[in-house]
Amino acid sequence: MRKLFRYLKPYWYIAIFSPLFMIAEVLVDLSLPKIMSTIVNDSIYAATVEEGLAVVSANGIKMILLVFLGGLTGLGAAGFASAASQSFGNDLRRDTFSHVMALSPEQTDKFTVGSLVTRMTNDVTMMQTFIAQALRIFFRSPIMFVGGIIMAISLNSKFALVILISLPIQLIVVWGVMKKAKPLFERMQERLDGVNSVVQENVTGARVVKAYVREDHETKRFHIANDNLFTVSLRVQNILAFMGPVMMIVMNLAVIAVIWLGGYEVERGIIEVGEIMAVIQYITQILHSVMMFSMMFQTISRAQASAKRINEVLDCEPVICDGKYDGAGKEEKRGHVVFKNVSFRYPDAVDAPVLHDINLDVKSGENIAILGATGSGKSSLVQMIPRYYDPIEGEIELDGVNIKEYTLKALRTKIAYVLQKSELFSGTVAENLRWGNENATDEELREAAQIAQADEFIGKFNNGYDTMIAEKGASLSGGQKQRLSIARALLKNPDVLIFDDSMSALDLTTSAKLQKALREKLGDLTVITIAQRVASVMNADRIIVLDGGTIAAEGDHKTLLETSPVYRDIYESQLKRGEDLE
Repeated sequence: MRKLFRYLKPYWYIAIFSPLFMIAEVLVDLSLPKIMSTIVNDSIYAATVEEGLAVVSANGIKMILLVFLGGLTGLGAAGFASAASQSFGNDLRRDTFSHVMALSPEQTDKFTVGSLVTRMTNDVTMMQTFIAQALRIFFRSPIMFVGGIIMAISLNSKFALVILISLPIQLIVVWGVMKKAKPLFERMQERLDGVNSVVQENVTGARVVKAYVREDHETKRFHIANDNLFTVSLRVQNILAFMGPVMMIVMNLAVIAVIWLGGYEVERGIIEVGEIMAVIQYITQILHSVMMFSMMFQTISRAQASAKRINEVLDCEPVICDGKYDGAGKEEKRGHVVFKNVSFRYPDAVDAPVLHDINLDVKSGENIAILGATGSGKSSLVQMIPRYYDPIEGEIELDGVNIKEYTLKALRTKIAYVLQKSELFSGTVAENLRWGNENATDEELREAAQIAQADEFIGKFNNGYDTMIAEKGASLSGGQKQRLSIARALLKNPDVLIFDDSMSALDLTTSAKLQKALREKLGDLTVITIAQRVASVMNADRIIVLDGGTIAAEGDHKTLLETSPVYRDIYESQLKRGEDLE
């Protein structure tokens, strides 16, 4: 947890005022019972009623002013603690999110989306709450505890016996409760991860759930996850609930003991009634400070669990590391990609590599296609170019430079990657397209949309390019989303454009128009297309056939029909299914 305190360091000048104001508030609280004792004693033994009223009035005004001062200092302590904790939480949440963005897909998959959401929201909030309470209670409770003991004993040393008996009991109760509750806090956060994961999966996959009529099944899954969280949370609350009544019993017994002991002392003339009342107040303050401190231990235990989970994210070093080359001064033509003896295996996999002995030279401006059976490694091959994953052997060059030498920003700026599953965001059509180039003009938007065969359907929207798109493009068809994704990639003006089966929702006519527009208007752009249909890539400059994790054949359509049994099998199987291949 100490690692995270560095986020509080920039705000030390704010944080320091909270304990200072809190000390002032505690001193005010400690002075009030003494004044009350004076009021009781002096008014009882006053010679006349007028003298008694004068004592009450003078000391009462003093108490009112002190209470007002205590309220102001309390507000100051709360305000500065809140400002420091909120700033702490803001910076911690920001850095955690930035770190997650720097992790590779394999690392984020290990954490799961639901867990990452919980860590960046609930866990950070728990740390924020801990900081706010620590700046106040960590100072208030010890000062109140020590000050109360000093003030109580200063009135009569015999009252120390009551404190010596009651305090150990309270401390034992606090220690026992925290020992049982602490391991449950971390388990509770894990169960909360489970609930978030189920919700995340069902919200994003709502259409699949409905298509397979699995609402009841998913509802049961949620109930199980929710019940697991409920069970642990209830256990924690039951344990914590035990502490409150026990502490109150001890405190009330201590008050009874003070009254009983004080009665004897009054009878003997050693102490006055007002002093007994003051001692009762001090005993209450002492034991109440212990109760507050015990509540703080609850927050500490939860904060430790949350800090551990946040640190797991922050301590996770990105496996894909930045190089130093920023892309300036390149000697070769842009978009030249070379694979040299590349092999690849997914992280934590123990079986044979997905790809092995890949040697491929994609010339600048070349339009190549990659075909192969399901699981042949097509997507794995192109995902290594923008370094979503790194090869286990060999190297990949872009424009004559090993891609590991590029900074990730420089490398990915040169590449546009269009996925089969199009990811669109809430906002207008224009805002989604400008993800590719935030400074693109309206003319550039329209030109990119025309190449992607999207301008026509955009024009039919009521507000054209200003039409709002629902979250994840729910208001669009699959083909529309893919064409918008392609237009967004074209606006990026990349050196290499990768289509990862991102035309699967397009009919052959639209796909052919798109390919023709790319050749005519962006002929110098290197295009790598993964496809399932031979018809959509027959006109590519070169077709690469993957089989068994390696390149089985390469060449144009006509050459492969004559020389490659694998390609010919794919072609003939699609021909038999009645696809228009000519």
